[in-house]
Amino acid sequence: MFPISEKARRSVLDEAERLRLLSSTERDLIRLVHEPGYSRWLEQIKSIGGCSHPIYLAGYTTTRHALTGEILRHYDTSSEPGGRMPVRCRNRRETRCKPCSYLHAGDTFHLVRAGLLGGKGVADNVRHHPRLFVTLTAPSFGPVHGADGRVCRPRRGGGVCEHGRPVGCNQRHEETDPMVGQPLCRDCYDYPGHVLWHASAGKLWNRYCHMLRRHLATAAGITQTALRDHLTVSFAKVAEYQKRGAVHFHAVIRLDGREGPSSPPPLWATVSLLSDAVMSAAERVEVQAPYSLATGERVIKWGEQLDVHPIRSDAFTESAVTDSAVAAYVAKYVSKSVGDSGGIDYRIQDLDSIRLAPVNSHLRALMATCWRLGGLPELVGLHLRAWAHMLGYRGHVLTKSRHYSTTYGELRAVRADYQRGGVLALEDQEAVTESSWRYVGSGHSPAEAEIAYGIAEDLATLRDIRREMISEGWKYAA
Repeated sequence: MFPISEKARRSVLDEAERLRLLSSTERDLIRLVHEPGYSRWLEQIKSIGGCSHPIYLAGYTTTRHALTGEILRHYDTSSEPGGRMPVRCRNRRETRCKPCSYLHAGDTFHLVRAGLLGGKGVADNVRHHPRLFVTLTAPSFGPVHGADGRVCRPRRGGGVCEHGRPVGCNQRHEETDPMVGQPLCRDCYDYPGHVLWHASAGKLWNRYCHMLRRHLATAAGITQTALRDHLTVSFAKVAEYQKRGAVHFHAVIRLDGREGPSSPPPLWATVSLLSDAVMSAAERVEVQAPYSLATGERVIKWGEQLDVHPIRSDAFTESAVTDSAVAAYVAKYVSKSVGDSGGIDYRIQDLDSIRLAPVNSHLRALMATCWRLGGLPELVGLHLRAWAHMLGYRGHVLTKSRHYSTTYGELRAVRADYQRGGVLALEDQEAVTESSWRYVGSGHSPAEAEIAYGIAEDLATLRDIRREMISEGWKYAA
């Protein structure tokens, strides 16, 4: 064995010292780029748009001719890096995965827009049906600080509540002011009422839809049962968290004929009639929250603020409430969550997790109320502890009636077929498919996360450039 020279020894020591000073992400990056399948892994991550938390699967898919047994297409992950294939996490929340939330928002835009203009399997004549954009809010649970450009809560002569705190606020708050949405007095604020309203909001919406049909039937002078022979009420709604931590709903409500979007509603079913029914039903509908000695009897109703706007065609530029504008507005909020109002996007495991949660005192009090009330036997059916991170609200961010438009599943299937290229042609050959897949992991290592983030940012930049070129009238190759 030959002795190592002093110069070589120092070089080895210097290299070891440089490696020691590298961060864990830098060391992981060196490891990653030297992996034999790095180039292929990079292609995979690009193909899923730089997803922040991919799901890794292992398995195969084989497509054969149904009559001859000839293999028309075969794919397996045995030759892929690590013997696995990444797929999108499909998380709608922008705070969790920005690339997937962008894709989900795009699907939502087309889903809502199809219900307003037609397409995606919806008849084009829906654009001529009565349509409203409706906003339904939660009631007041106590005065909170606001930011609407005016004095927050002007109060001449002062005045304090029973807890010794001012009942007014003469400041002008900016949108970014942490005081916005905070109660003027936390002891006066009805935290149990807030939480129980959230837990019952889904039931209130369902009851509201029944009440709306009843009011439409009454306005037409027919029974509610007979209404089904004349028209169908279709809707799509999205839930949004306000700064005070309360959910309100934005909904597109449309009247169709008895056969759905393909048939026109009767002539008496006008926008004016629908608007009156929407408002009168909102005023009358209510549900009872489960009774508890700790909360008493609670009647759940909508708040006083109710906005109703007819939806105009995109051709009518004088109105801000157009087909595309409404679709874009709904799509914008479908990727949001309580995290965008200062909350968290993960489940609460215990009371200590609430105390340590990185949220303001108001949201922490709402979470703690969920935890406290969720432990009561008579309220266990509301699952308040499981949904404490959502402040008690457990409904889907977007729901729609069956006849409103297409579905997320159909939109994803069309996109997947398009991305596979010629696979659609296989269906004409009476093909049968055999698949076997299993979950083998998820997420990124530190270096992988950095690279995926860069890919997602590059794709977002390219989208912005294309959008700018389109707005300026440029022609480019897609």
